[in-house]
Amino acid sequence: MLKSTILVSLLALCQNIQSNPIENDTLSQHHVVLDEVVVTSYKEKKNIREIPASVSSLSLSEIRNKNIIGLKDLSAYIPNLFFPDYGSKLTSPIYIRGVGSKINSPSVGLYMDGIPFFDKSVFDLDINEVERIEVLRGPQGTLYGRNTMGGIINVYTKNPLIYHGATLSVTAANYGQTAFSGSYYGKASDSFGYSLSGNYKHSDGFFKNEYTGSAVDNLNAASGKLKLYWKASQRFNANLLVNYEYSDQGGYPYALMDMTTGKIGNVDYNNYSSYRHGILTSGLTMNYSFEYFLLKSVTSYQYFDDRQAIDQDFSPKPTFFVTQKQRQHMVSEEVEMKSFGNERYAWLNGVFAFHQGTTNAVDNSPSLKDYDSPTSGLAFYHQSSYKDLFFEGLSASAGLRLDYEKASQKYISMKIVSGEAQTLQTLNTDLEFSQLTPKVSLQYQITPRNMTYATVTRGYKTGGFNVSFDTEKEQTFDPEYSWNYEVGGKFSCFADRLKGDFSLFYIDWRHQQISQIPPISNVGTMLVNAGKSYSKGVELAMQGHICKGLDLQMSYGYTEAKFRSYQSGSADYSGNYIPYVPRETVMLGGDYNLNLRSRYIDRLVFSTQYIGTGKLYWNEKNIVSQPYYGILNGKVSAHKGNLTVDLWIKNATSQDYVAYYFEMGNSFAQKGKPTTFGTTISFTIK
Repeated sequence: MLKSTILVSLLALCQNIQSNPIENDTLSQHHVVLDEVVVTSYKEKKNIREIPASVSSLSLSEIRNKNIIGLKDLSAYIPNLFFPDYGSKLTSPIYIRGVGSKINSPSVGLYMDGIPFFDKSVFDLDINEVERIEVLRGPQGTLYGRNTMGGIINVYTKNPLIYHGATLSVTAANYGQTAFSGSYYGKASDSFGYSLSGNYKHSDGFFKNEYTGSAVDNLNAASGKLKLYWKASQRFNANLLVNYEYSDQGGYPYALMDMTTGKIGNVDYNNYSSYRHGILTSGLTMNYSFEYFLLKSVTSYQYFDDRQAIDQDFSPKPTFFVTQKQRQHMVSEEVEMKSFGNERYAWLNGVFAFHQGTTNAVDNSPSLKDYDSPTSGLAFYHQSSYKDLFFEGLSASAGLRLDYEKASQKYISMKIVSGEAQTLQTLNTDLEFSQLTPKVSLQYQITPRNMTYATVTRGYKTGGFNVSFDTEKEQTFDPEYSWNYEVGGKFSCFADRLKGDFSLFYIDWRHQQISQIPPISNVGTMLVNAGKSYSKGVELAMQGHICKGLDLQMSYGYTEAKFRSYQSGSADYSGNYIPYVPRETVMLGGDYNLNLRSRYIDRLVFSTQYIGTGKLYWNEKNIVSQPYYGILNGKVSAHKGNLTVDLWIKNATSQDYVAYYFEMGNSFAQKGKPTTFGTTISFTIK
């Protein structure tokens, strides 16, 4: 209650100060004004201050200053966003406001230039040639559809009609980390631009396997990106993106955890474990402006194949060594028609269709398993918005989406006997799902830069198939549903020197999908549906321009996520905290730009961030937890003409923490990465 009072008071104070603003600093500065960012990710070309939702946006300069090079680096920079380190790129569990999934389909959506990423195995992206990143917290199913119960992450790459020139960059750091990248942005004409970029990364690894005497988590990765942008006329433009990423890594630096002391032992297993994947992502976006409406089409294709090899007992004994191969084709088409949005009444209609074909083969000799799992879906959605409802400044929006999905799985289990494969079990199962997801919101624009809002949204995550299971009943799991209630506001005062947003939320959801170990085989993980759960919390983010060259940022998120009723066999977890959900996320940061204009240095930029992650539980029993911990990062950048030299450090205080924990017969954990530091040298030719 006290937090709510403080936030409301701050909003009122900012409104009053607008009449007596502080004079702007007229000296040159490198400061990003977030209000000028057009948030196209919300499928409406609106200023970020006018969106009735919790939205965080990281600009290009913020991504650079914070040294964000991968999607996992976003963890805790955004209120109530948690991205634990699984140990390889095979899966990327993301949690927003307590909503997430450790395995199978994610509960948070990911888009790059409007191209959807459906599978957890393609989420661990390198941030290469990215212009901005946006995170929308809370269910986004009305406009985005399946598996967006937690929210949406939108990644936008650079526009070759805006950027031009070539950039070369090299990084060298401890633990054998090296990276090389290059990009070129050019224009064939004023209406046609193109860009090419590529990078290569290597790491010797951060953890040693005592059994083999070598690093357990070495990495080699490369990627390339092509982007074409054609602005044929004032009415028509098209954008083509093709991105390919390949990585080959050792993985799974898991070791036994002493449940009495909480200490993690040394990595010690006999078989080298690895993960290799190749991902091709492509999409064509076309926009045409008719006289009374806009028409948009997004056509995408994504292909990936991977191979996981894992010593699944994580011990020197030759007990379990499993290889898993996966291959997937995904095609999607979305057509959207919407009004120009400058009228009192605005509308949006859309249709979305996709097909996802996945094959999976698991080899745990002498046992073999094959899965063929095609999935297709079709959706229709609409949203209407009305400005100045009853009185000036009050707006209302209502949306509705209808989703239909059909999924199948052909499962075959075999056993090698005398060199020949004998079929043990065959299952052919079909599933169908349909769901209506409504959303209603009210917002009051107090001033152009101050507003409050309230939303009610239905959340939905589709059901599906497990890869690991013991019985036929465990092969499938049901959808989960939620209702999300949120109130919040956005404020700006002191002539835009201080701005921010806050929100209070409550999520009531049913049939939550929870990961468990198959009780008979005790190998792998599967999803089951819990009973009733809830999540409630508060979020606050602020940015302040203190004086010439000095900018400060802070964000805070608090989440209480618990099971209302959840029984698993004879165990009753009702009232326990939901695992993998930090109680708090904290970010305190600052950037200082010092203009020297000397013979050797034009400008110095000092950046530092403190990232705090609150207490979280690793299992439903709530007997294993990670206490609150904080990580300190820093970066100094020296600029001279087209040359930039960065000195950076991560986890500067060498904070010890558990990055990941799981149970498979024994208790295993992965340590957080140690202190890393290095230098990056970049040169730009324009």
